[in-house]
Amino acid sequence: MITLYGYPRTRSLRVSWLLEELGIEWQYRLVNFAKGEHKSTDYLALCPQGKVPTLFDEGIVVTESAAICLYLAEKYGQHWLPEPATAESAKHLEWLSFIITELEQPLWSMGKHKFALPEQIRLPEMISVANWEFKKSVQTAEAWLPDSDFLIGNFPTVADILLTHTLNWAVKFEQKLPLRLEQYRQRLSRRPALLRALNQEQQALADN
Repeated sequence: MITLYGYPRTRSLRVSWLLEELGIEWQYRLVNFAKGEHKSTDYLALCPQGKVPTLFDEGIVVTESAAICLYLAEKYGQHWLPEPATAESAKHLEWLSFIITELEQPLWSMGKHKFALPEQIRLPEMISVANWEFKKSVQTAEAWLPDSDFLIGNFPTVADILLTHTLNWAVKFEQKLPLRLEQYRQRLSRRPALLRALNQEQQALADN
């Protein structure tokens, strides 16, 4: 059985959401950071960085949320990916790269310099820099957003999961989104699979 190691509302939610969309059997294994489980010998053997998510599937270990989602889509849900070597696939790859390197990066910079990094090396000046970077990137995302319900045609793809999750982070970090992008975020966030994934993660934390 597929095992996803994660923690609620981190990047592991991207994977649990896709797993629920795919409708395949899987189990959630909470990595409790408050208890130091991410530094345990067993977990570091799977993920030397001590981060989440990590996926274990039939002896295959995959880390990095985007890589995990692409792996799962290739193996269990090709309908979540455009046909390879097409214009749609090129656009999908463009979105994935942009989300990870341009849109998410300043949000994570905010998080690192607010709470994630050791306090002695946090730089308050980075918050304003990251805010500026995010506003610039979100304007690009708004301009790229198609008129269709999803990023690539009439069906959701991995890029939709990554973009929606990143935009939800932005709202949590008190970033104002342009109207069309906010409407997109709200629409995708109502998908039943996402709600099931959120509930499963929260239940795992409550049971720990």
